[in-house]
Amino acid sequence: MENEHTISGLIRKRTEIAGQLEAAQTQVRQLIINLDSLDATIRLFAPDIDLEEIRPKPVPPRHTAFHGEISKIIRDVLRETGMALTTKDITLRVMAERGLNVSDPRLTWTVQKRVGASLRNLRARGTVRSEPGMRRNLVWRL
Repeated sequence: MENEHTISGLIRKRTEIAGQLEAAQTQVRQLIINLDSLDATIRLFAPDIDLEEIRPKPVPPRHTAFHGEISKIIRDVLRETGMALTTKDITLRVMAERGLNVSDPRLTWTVQKRVGASLRNLRARGTVRSEPGMRRNLVWRL
């Protein structure tokens, strides 16, 4: 078989996706059970309520951070490395720290914008300083 490595890689990826799908279906089933239980409890206290009028609350994106969380991680990263790092390097470390997918280019770009804003804010407060780096990139240090 001339494509055995390709096929084994595709099979491995298929099993991974099938496992993720199974886990997601289990979570959906559990959420439906939880929602049904809540609906039954609400009806005990308010039998005439129309539950269809209750709108779902949107879930914030996974990459949303608590106030000050990114700045704290940035300071920790710069303290641990003791080196000057580019915004991109800091972004990848922040994403890894928060368990985000570093291979997603759109997510990386979004997080990098937030890291850049946090770095500029920290620089304005005198916590970090920037220096010229290679290829017109700034490097940052405590």
